[in-house]
Amino acid sequence: MAAFAQDIEDLLDSLHVERCVLGGLSMGGQIVMEYCARHPGRVRGVLLADTFAAPETPEGRKARNAMADRLLREGMRGYADEVLYKMVAPHAPPAVAEHVHRMMTATDPRGAAAALRGRAERPDYRPVLSRLTVPALVVVGAEDAYTPVRDARVMHDLLPDSELVVVDGAAHMPNLERPEAFDAALADFLDRCDASAARPAGDERPSPPRRLTPEETAARPTAAVEET
Repeated sequence: MAAFAQDIEDLLDSLHVERCVLGGLSMGGQIVMEYCARHPGRVRGVLLADTFAAPETPEGRKARNAMADRLLREGMRGYADEVLYKMVAPHAPPAVAEHVHRMMTATDPRGAAAALRGRAERPDYRPVLSRLTVPALVVVGAEDAYTPVRDARVMHDLLPDSELVVVDGAAHMPNLERPEAFDAALADFLDRCDASAARPAGDERPSPPRRLTPEETAARPTAAVEET
């Protein structure tokens, strides 16, 4: 996780970006939290999608390392076949399921194994979230078995200025399964980040969500939204 966080820091430096809105899904969300732990001053908003903040359990650490060993022995296809309909909901559009399956089978097993071992050693990010005062968006698929809604609620409750969006009809990849609902939530969140950045220094009130026009409200895909 530390190596990925440093990659982000190096990228921002190379692009001369002072502060950014940072988002990640699943392991990507944990990389975001690692970056926030190390460089909170460079973040002006965070998106945490289908991820969780708790440290790995001893059982989980053992399982991740065992899976890493398996991927190195067998490659990615068997694993991809087994978990596809946990990554996406069983009723996901066939094109989405095929796309996710191709992504998994195209992954180098060495990289996947290294990612599993890295996640097995991750720290507890819950204290990081409780200190993070920038606007935050927590998104989760209503049918996600890997990072269920209860885990998203824990992060939402810890974050001082957050919104929780539960996307109906999606599992672990709502950005692919329900892109309209996901993108609508993201667009609203980026507006909220811009509004927060425009407030005077020292004004730490929670950032209000952008009010949708009647036309936007009628057209917006269904997603359950909660705010702190």
